[in-house]
Amino acid sequence: MQLDTTELTPVINRLKRAQGQLAAVTRMLEEGRDCKDVVTQLAAVSKALDRAGFAIISTGLEQCLTRQDDSIDKKDLEKLFLSLA
Repeated sequence: MQLDTTELTPVINRLKRAQGQLAAVTRMLEEGRDCKDVVTQLAAVSKALDRAGFAIISTGLEQCLTRQDDSIDKKDLEKLFLSLA
């Protein structure tokens, strides 16, 4: 199933922000920053990635239902969704 990329602009922006956050976590570790600060930033990156994944799957499910494309395996979509749980 190909996703309509025009609907994924907010997800792409979220991933770019997460990429910047992850780079900041790496810098923090290299600088020997406080563990609490590092873990807080790492948790933010993790949450951003989870939300991006759920948004991608949600978009796929929505497109699947509105297009009623028989080539889309709903079981595969379910497996993708559960892989993020």
